[in-house]
Amino acid sequence: MSLHLPPADQERSPRTGWTRAHWEAVADHLLASVVPYATDGFAQYRLPGRTSRSGQVSDGLEGFARTFLLAAFRIAGARGAVPAALLERYADGLVAGTDPAHPYAWPALADMSQQLVEAASVALALHETRPWLYDRLTPAQRERVVSWLAGFAGKRTPDNNWVLFRVIVQQFLTEVGGPHRQEEIDGGLERIEEWYAGDGWYSDGRGKNFDYYAGWALHLYPSLWARMAGDKDRQELYAARLHRFLGQYQHFFAADGGPVHQGRSLTYRFATVAPLWLGALTGASPLPPGRTRRIASGALRHFVERGAPDERGLLTLGWYGPFPPLTQDYSGPASPYWASKAFLGLLLPPEHPAWTAREAAAPVELADQTVAMPAPGWLLHATAGDGIVRLVNHGSDRDRVQDPSGTPDPHYLKLAYTTHTGPEAGEKAQGVDNHLAVVAPDGTVSLRRRIQPLALSDRFAASAYRDELPAGPVRVVTASVVEGAAEIRIHQVTAPAGHQVRDGGHAVAGVAPLDLRDAPGLALARRPDGLTSAVRALHGYTGTGLVTAQGANAYGAHSATPYVVADTHPGGTAVYVSLVWLAATGQEPPAPDVRVADDAVTLVLPGGETVTVRLGDVPTCER
Repeated sequence: MSLHLPPADQERSPRTGWTRAHWEAVADHLLASVVPYATDGFAQYRLPGRTSRSGQVSDGLEGFARTFLLAAFRIAGARGAVPAALLERYADGLVAGTDPAHPYAWPALADMSQQLVEAASVALALHETRPWLYDRLTPAQRERVVSWLAGFAGKRTPDNNWVLFRVIVQQFLTEVGGPHRQEEIDGGLERIEEWYAGDGWYSDGRGKNFDYYAGWALHLYPSLWARMAGDKDRQELYAARLHRFLGQYQHFFAADGGPVHQGRSLTYRFATVAPLWLGALTGASPLPPGRTRRIASGALRHFVERGAPDERGLLTLGWYGPFPPLTQDYSGPASPYWASKAFLGLLLPPEHPAWTAREAAAPVELADQTVAMPAPGWLLHATAGDGIVRLVNHGSDRDRVQDPSGTPDPHYLKLAYTTHTGPEAGEKAQGVDNHLAVVAPDGTVSLRRRIQPLALSDRFAASAYRDELPAGPVRVVTASVVEGAAEIRIHQVTAPAGHQVRDGGHAVAGVAPLDLRDAPGLALARRPDGLTSAVRALHGYTGTGLVTAQGANAYGAHSATPYVVADTHPGGTAVYVSLVWLAATGQEPPAPDVRVADDAVTLVLPGGETVTVRLGDVPTCER
């Protein structure tokens, strides 16, 4: 099924060419493309692909609920002026899905079940489309819808963003006079207060679980609840937090629209722009209206131009195309349709400045950027010359909610993430990329788990991790100094003698074989379009290398990771320094001067500035 877009508007949107009409066209294409997969009565949409752990029936409900959310934004944004068939499909689906006698009825809401997630999308969509859908159902039909949603009461959820699903469901029940529990609304909103980390950032549950859920869930649902409930005090609280969050979050998108590739559920793709539209919808955004649209349209266009949706008009389990290692066991064929949240902006009237203002440049288009984010422990650096954004990770690990005996999640525990590269993942991944590893003689590799944040300021961050290897304990303290496209890593490694120390760069990937170079002191991988990943040995390393893979990266079938290595650690504590580089300008990484004296490392940065990093209990940076 072909996607037909309107002509580009270079006057109103000189950077993307996209307008509200483009968003409506993509929404209509996505909604039309799932129709062939609807069951009788439209209660479920059973899309092709891998079944989730919840089973086919739950997956079918997910297909209804998540596309219903998209339909709701389209319907409400047009004030009901959409093709009658769209309204009829979702009205019929509501009636059939909540009829226990229907062969494709929805499963009842149960403890810890996927249905609880989908109930929130159904409730939110019902709220937004109430005049055109819910209010036009018969009393008996409305009673069945209410009865199904009321099954949420008292059900257990994971202790994370799921607590907000009950808030949305209970609020809708309150609106329509159904049985509801105010204590579940209050309890969910109070629970997220314990996860608020400051500067607009929430952790998704206990620990340091920082990722896109902060925006597309932990900001989205409370703000929309306050809008539903008319709670002015909480509206102001959530708006103030969202304002601070978006001041940092606007930097997460490359000039080509791609978002930083980090965290869980990345198959939701352009849902990453939902908090940007939320800021415009609630009046909380610090961004000029034209910048909101420029970043959001850039992200949607980014994926549309790279195969998402695919030739069938479907969103697959992956990033651009299908990529199973990106997903979780709860991911089913319809899971990617949480991307519907990206279309929240359609709730803004066509005359809103976010739709009418001339596009304004994204931060990365204006100048090189460096943004310190103490709450999640991140240091972002972006370059205007090639539009790439890089995120240095010295805080977020999600490790406290994962099985300590399981495989560390590469989407959380790496030293860096970017808008142009993804971590190696799945069975074919070797784990070299963006990881400082101590390798025992028997091949056992130290794992960066339970990251300990130590310091973070402008262009500087530090953290530590510990692990146990067969010959004894290992501790690695890493300090990062960023300058333009370069991250200089200083590692203080305490480990038994005779171990290797290896530092990996970014895994660059593409659809064709890569240009690889392994010269003394420098390892480099270059994609045909010029995107270059390199690592330069600056102190302590004895060699370089490249690891190649196929089918291990969301950005392309062929991938390669450059690395530097010290063949034999002397035992005790030693310092290693490397320069990690990712750029698309055709340049090779510089070779800055480095002097190491005990725990002090003095650098002459690529721009000529001299910096001294002192390692210790709390590393410091002097300029």
